[in-house]
Amino acid sequence: MPTYISLLRGINVGGHKRVKMDLLRKSFEGLGFDQVKTYIQSGNVVFSGRKLSTAALSSKIEAKILADFGFSVSVISRTQGELEQTIRGNPFLKEKGIDQEKLHVAFLSAAPETPALKKMQAMIAAPDQSRCSGREIYFYLPNGVSQSSLWKAPWERALEVVPTMRNWKTVNSVYRMCLDCR
Repeated sequence: MPTYISLLRGINVGGHKRVKMDLLRKSFEGLGFDQVKTYIQSGNVVFSGRKLSTAALSSKIEAKILADFGFSVSVISRTQGELEQTIRGNPFLKEKGIDQEKLHVAFLSAAPETPALKKMQAMIAAPDQSRCSGREIYFYLPNGVSQSSLWKAPWERALEVVPTMRNWKTVNSVYRMCLDCR
């Protein structure tokens, strides 16, 4: 069975949309998924299940969360192979002087259209940097997220697709969890 990663957007942030991880795992198990594991409290779920498109998988999980918890959340799903490609494809890893603790990835529901991407990139000011590759945007935020040009900019709305962002440590930790699902 393939291994998948689902990233839930906006749960357990600022006291909103609270979900206990043991209940989230049970919800995923209720959909027939196996080897369900979560990483930290921000909605990172690794599991195995029958082959589905990641879009269909996300829709199925969104409906289950609404039924089980009474609120809607956006879910972005990837296969283990797609997450591996995201890690290998990070363009900032090839640059000198990059502090990996300042790297982030925004996982997108779909690749943004060029005008929307340009609108988002116009909101980014040095020293912050971004690079888009398909359904991922890589960010290098050397002063941290809360001190970045993105902090108060409506960059997520500018994209016109659903994003959810994770720091580089989380991306790599979730990938290592996938390796245990074999």
